[in-house]
Amino acid sequence: MRRKVIAGNWKMNMLPDEAINFIQELTPLVKDTENEVILCVPYTDLFYALLNAQDTNIKIGAQNMHFAESGAYTGEISGKMLKVIGVEYVIIGHSERRQYFAETDETVNKKVKSAFENGLKPIVCVGETLEEKEQGKTINIITTQTRLALDGLSKEQVKNTIIAYEPVWAIGTGKTATAEDANDSIKEIRKEIAKIYGNDVAQCVIIQYGGSVKSSNARELFTKSDIDGGLVGGASLKTEEFSKIVNF
Repeated sequence: MRRKVIAGNWKMNMLPDEAINFIQELTPLVKDTENEVILCVPYTDLFYALLNAQDTNIKIGAQNMHFAESGAYTGEISGKMLKVIGVEYVIIGHSERRQYFAETDETVNKKVKSAFENGLKPIVCVGETLEEKEQGKTINIITTQTRLALDGLSKEQVKNTIIAYEPVWAIGTGKTATAEDANDSIKEIRKEIAKIYGNDVAQCVIIQYGGSVKSSNARELFTKSDIDGGLVGGASLKTEEFSKIVNF
């Protein structure tokens, strides 16, 4: 059976002192969970988060990385830089990166490959916009994004990729896909993986749901057949709320 993975995406929030306090408050609230707990924090919080998450069941991830190992890329951070300080996970291809920072399916694929080369576990985001949803393009968009993100990976690498299905129209809007619709979309992603890499691989892949996940809808979402936890935005900034999601 696939494990449930609950990842918090803090986005551009939390100063180091806030990150320290958050982790110290969260630790006793989630220490008994059987689910995997990840906090994806801003670069400036990584050192402090890693230090305070030591000897806990909380894993630390970054929110982005560059695909090159080094070079003239002012302001960027490489996978090697993340790995050397102890980061375990990295979010790749979040819709906000695609929308505001010209992220493409090609750069997502390069970053996924670089993540594996540097021993990082990628959390790859896919999802349709409201316009695409209304045009009936959801399945085509999310399966295409998945296929292109995983292009050129080995079966073992695909097994160790986390996919986060995040309908863009549900991120930060308070709107959530129904549990049934979210599960159906994730089934389509799993079918696409099965077509290319085989059903055994597809059944191993963790596929999360993201998009206005909160404690009031976590149980309904996470108990569906194909939803393996969530990528949580705003609700991951409050210890009590996030712990309730983890302990759904």
